[in-house]
Amino acid sequence: MGLSYEYSVGSVRAKEKALFTKTDIEQLLACKSEKELTTALVDKGYGEGGNVDEVISFHTEKTWEYLRRVAPDFGIFSPFLIENDIHNLKVALKGTMSARKYSHLFVQPCLIDTEVIVKAVENRKFSAFPKWLIKPADTAYELLSQKGDARESDAVIDSAAMARMLEISESYNSDFLKEYFRTLVFYNNIKIAIRSTATKTDAKFLETALTETEGFRKKTVIEAAVKGNLLDTLGKFPEYDCKKAMEEYQKSPSAFERFVDNKLIVAAKESCKRASEGMEPIIGYYLGCEAEKKVIHIIASGIRTKTDDEIIRERLREIYG
Repeated sequence: MGLSYEYSVGSVRAKEKALFTKTDIEQLLACKSEKELTTALVDKGYGEGGNVDEVISFHTEKTWEYLRRVAPDFGIFSPFLIENDIHNLKVALKGTMSARKYSHLFVQPCLIDTEVIVKAVENRKFSAFPKWLIKPADTAYELLSQKGDARESDAVIDSAAMARMLEISESYNSDFLKEYFRTLVFYNNIKIAIRSTATKTDAKFLETALTETEGFRKKTVIEAAVKGNLLDTLGKFPEYDCKKAMEEYQKSPSAFERFVDNKLIVAAKESCKRASEGMEPIIGYYLGCEAEKKVIHIIASGIRTKTDDEIIRERLREIYG
């Protein structure tokens, strides 16, 4: 007998109680060394390991094991896992072209087996890939092998991945999932466009790199990026709180990144925590775990670089717990 969402929602509601609270974050912020942070995480039952990265890896593995057990339809995580597939494909392409070992850089879990990726890249035969990725993978291979253009190679793959994420999310009867990925793709486009102004990227590249999504004015953004008035143009966009996002960017790029991350996790809290049935509570728990990881990485990075406590605190993201 298959799992029911009623059972799954009850299970994740119980698991949510173990997610970090603001008090937990304050305790982690008080750590003065990576060893202290590692000990604190282990003591809180977050995971096991001899350093922060090992503890996070342990927690990530256990989280996915749990989600596989509890989700009636694990396919709801497909649009999230595509990012791991794309990472692995990029690693294989660049590793193969440079004749360097790269298998240690693969990430899990993924939808496409890493052995399939390795074989496909080494032989330049991508027929075993999902249909949506076959042509982009071959084009990316061509750009790297013939032109050595890693940036455009990445752009071709990333754009295809974003389009696929949107397609999958739209196929589910979940307003949250649809809006989440529309927002994610919207701001991925904005980040690409902003970076392009610094490198004086041409319109052709942007046409390839930017992904069509609801509320994104692709033509307008490309024209503004080429003309050099992108930030002013984006500051007039009401979609997805873009005006506010640009105000944050004027403060600093890191403030902008924080704004985007917070917007996504707050949307999850508002939709998924309030839901009493369906897939949203399960997705919300997953996103909550991802938000925790990001916070731990920020704290650990601050400790390693001896960054001032207040600056670390300013960089922290919202949490789900």
